[in-house]
Amino acid sequence: MAMRTGLILSALLWAAAPAMAAGAGPLRHDHPVIGTWRITLPDGSCTETYRIRADGTTLVFSNEEVAESSFTIADKPDKDGFYKETDTITKDNGKLDCTGEVTKPGRAVTSYLQFHPSGDMFLMCAERSLDRCIGPFVRVKGSTI
Repeated sequence: MAMRTGLILSALLWAAAPAMAAGAGPLRHDHPVIGTWRITLPDGSCTETYRIRADGTTLVFSNEEVAESSFTIADKPDKDGFYKETDTITKDNGKLDCTGEVTKPGRAVTSYLQFHPSGDMFLMCAERSLDRCIGPFVRVKGSTI
């Protein structure tokens, strides 16, 4: 799985117009998204780390940025293997992320996740297609933040 050039992580995650409040909710204990994930920019200059919790919240470290969000995600994938996810930023420390931007709380975006059969990687796509995706997000094992 390769990251498409021209599609930057923060642009996909948080550049959408403000959305209605997305309510976080508990996930089943074995949902594949739960855990710690990392993605590195193609040039290796920056890494983002996501701690995705079963309570429907996320803690993100990106360059100097520390952000929190709440999210909803489908319990099961659709017929094409995509999990629909909506993420809303709830807090941000106001510092620059890997793209040199500051994330504004209240921003939300819907994306579609597709997991590798191993469960240790996923792609995040702008739509239910592999045409506009970023990744891979790689599972970090035995590490917590």
